[in-house]
Amino acid sequence: MLLCVTANHRNTPFEVLERLAVDADALSEAVRATDASVRGAITVATCNRLEVYLDVDAPADATPDDTHALVRASVSRALDAVGADAPADVAATAEVLDSPAAVHHLFAVSAGLESVAVGEEEIAGQVRRAAQAARASGASTGRLDRVFQEAIRTARAARAQGDASRTGRSLARLALDLVGSRLADWGSARVVLVGTGRYAATTVAALRDRGAESITVYSPSGRAQVFGTRHGLDWTNDLTAAMSGADVVITCTTRLSLSAADVPAEAPAYVVDLGLPRNVDAAVGEIEGVTLLDLETIRLHAPLVHWSAEEEARSVVAESAHAYVTAAAVEPSIVALRQHVLELVDDEIERARRRGDTDGRVEEALRHLTSVFLHTPSTLARRHAVAGRGVDVAAAIETLFGLPVGRAGAAAAAAPSPVAPTVAALDAAELGSAPSAPNAASA
Repeated sequence: MLLCVTANHRNTPFEVLERLAVDADALSEAVRATDASVRGAITVATCNRLEVYLDVDAPADATPDDTHALVRASVSRALDAVGADAPADVAATAEVLDSPAAVHHLFAVSAGLESVAVGEEEIAGQVRRAAQAARASGASTGRLDRVFQEAIRTARAARAQGDASRTGRSLARLALDLVGSRLADWGSARVVLVGTGRYAATTVAALRDRGAESITVYSPSGRAQVFGTRHGLDWTNDLTAAMSGADVVITCTTRLSLSAADVPAEAPAYVVDLGLPRNVDAAVGEIEGVTLLDLETIRLHAPLVHWSAEEEARSVVAESAHAYVTAAAVEPSIVALRQHVLELVDDEIERARRRGDTDGRVEEALRHLTSVFLHTPSTLARRHAVAGRGVDVAAAIETLFGLPVGRAGAAAAAAPSPVAPTVAALDAAELGSAPSAPNAASA
């Protein structure tokens, strides 16, 4: 069963989210360790969300409420184990999504449609890196890996719609838009950037797009010179001196806590805090002449932003999620067919061994033939399911091979809603990656 526990800017206060800045890989491992029913976990942790996608073996007699309570408790215990400050708050505010809704949500998140700044570019990369890290550590499963791969593909397709690839929204760009509406000229502005990570690089690009020329970078970790040299920026090891007389200070790091006492007398006009946890104390915004923009402020302005291709992107996401879950609805039939054929092949291989096939050539030939034979039926079954003919696929396999696979999941494939298929459909999809069977993702 695929589930998602999501604490995001829509359901969880920012003051709680900023206390959830944890190591995503460590959290995935901790979730798996807290409950034997959790087969795999992938954590997506960004500045405005903490989400754990789980592959769970729920008890057959468990109700949805029971399962939701189980995963909430598992994630809460895991957060406590990795040192998060607000596990109880997450248990109270986070939302749990079942398989079909979890798929649709992941696709929408990956496409930037659930971000504070709709259409932000960074999230797709963050989702991809989360999946890669979980795969490398062994925290992922075949089911999780497949749905994340499809989510990343869908994000690319959504961004390709209309102007999406050119409008490129992100939190940094949105924040700079808000500053730019009050700033006379980016070309003459003195900008100080605190941080040297991926988000800092994105911010540099956004600043240059707006004509900023005077950019000085400071790093709490001492990497300012390396980052500055790489990006053609001035750099400094003295933040106080750099801030003195600056027009804009932008923070995007996890290693800074700037208080009002740290701000020099010649204070910057604008301070943009993109850090999570918060880099800048709210009292800085009370200093005369200083305007503080933090994530909370940016979120309030986000609904005013119009992404020209948003509706087209949402359509792509809905169609892709529907196609994914409806195709998964025929997996019980596909798996039953594979298992039937593989059992026959295994019997023939055993006979060949008894007859003297010691070099394995007969086995190799039979397994290759099986893979080729199963590829087309598997591919066409999924295509028919997406077209609303999942029941026909199940009926054909039952009739031709005498396999009582049932048609409940296949019937869901005919439903028009993008969240129609049953949870059991995605459960069965995992069986396709068993070592003795051809991989479902490549069939």
